[in-house]
Amino acid sequence: MKIKYELIKNDGDARLGKLITNHGTYDTPMFMPVGTLANVKMLTPEELKAVNSAVILSNTYHLWLRPGEDIVSKAGGLHKFMNYDGPILTDSGGFQVFSLAKNKEKDITEEGVHFKSHIDGKPLFLTPELSIQIQNKLDSDIAMSFDECIPFPATYEYSKKSTERTLRWAKRGKDIFNNENQSLFGIVQGGAYEDLRKYSALETVKMNFDGYSIGGTSVGEDKDTMYKMIDWAIKYLPRDKPRYLMGVGDPVDLFEGVERGIDMFDCVLPTRIARHSNAFTKSGKINLRNLKYREDFTPIEDTCDCYTCKHYTKAYLRHLFVAGEGLGGRLLSIHNIRFLIRVMENIRESIKDNRFLEYKEEFLKEYLK
Repeated sequence: MKIKYELIKNDGDARLGKLITNHGTYDTPMFMPVGTLANVKMLTPEELKAVNSAVILSNTYHLWLRPGEDIVSKAGGLHKFMNYDGPILTDSGGFQVFSLAKNKEKDITEEGVHFKSHIDGKPLFLTPELSIQIQNKLDSDIAMSFDECIPFPATYEYSKKSTERTLRWAKRGKDIFNNENQSLFGIVQGGAYEDLRKYSALETVKMNFDGYSIGGTSVGEDKDTMYKMIDWAIKYLPRDKPRYLMGVGDPVDLFEGVERGIDMFDCVLPTRIARHSNAFTKSGKINLRNLKYREDFTPIEDTCDCYTCKHYTKAYLRHLFVAGEGLGGRLLSIHNIRFLIRVMENIRESIKDNRFLEYKEEFLKEYLK
């Protein structure tokens, strides 16, 4: 079955909906934890379920190199391989185009992208067709079109050339896509240029994908530019299909995205900052290495229902980080992911009650104080 999206109601442009997948039905808007190498770092599938996780992400490029898509396929697909029974989205490898192709003009060609393995330096060549074939074998619920993530800043000439090529790549990938139980999302690019964002959105929608993503954000641009990138594209995306903002997980940006009509978000942020002793709280981020937490025998947040807050204190968590114990990053990852998922749960309730903007104001007033 292809995924289905049901729009339940709007509060302004904020959308309350349901995403129906082969691995369950889930409410949107949602935050999706990132499991690059077929695991969300340091967490088990059972722990992800405990924080009320729905869709999680894995990375096509990384799984292509290790263990290889054929091994995952022989295991019965990504869900069985990693023992996760919820829905999985695989990205296309397009971000690796952005991060690993050193000479953009030389290494990114019409046929595909040349770059070197981050593991052993081996030359690699990734094409739209190969990206889709790998994802078909991984058998995720949602596959992504192969695109170029345009750097910021980039000239208009470069951005136009790249946007047009991404559209051609999208068509090539869609033409060979052949997994009837998998959905394929198109990706809107266009850089920091309004006319290119509009053009990319309109042309991508013409290809009739199962959902649409806004890509090329969080690549070094300021916040106002990122929000404009969303505004310039989202008005041209269909109301009856899911809208996904790639690589965004800061709580402020979640509210800004939802206000503009985004349904799905992903980011490595909650687990990455957790490994560096940082925790999300309703009053902003805190660093648990700080000396003031040495004798603080309270949880990170009294109102948080996560496993970490129910069982451990800030003093103990600080001890783990100071002592170099990996359990600290593990416990903070549980809390941080649950924090963002709780924010999304509360956002959904606020949309249901027609008070999204009020909740946004309440949350940000406390979070940014």
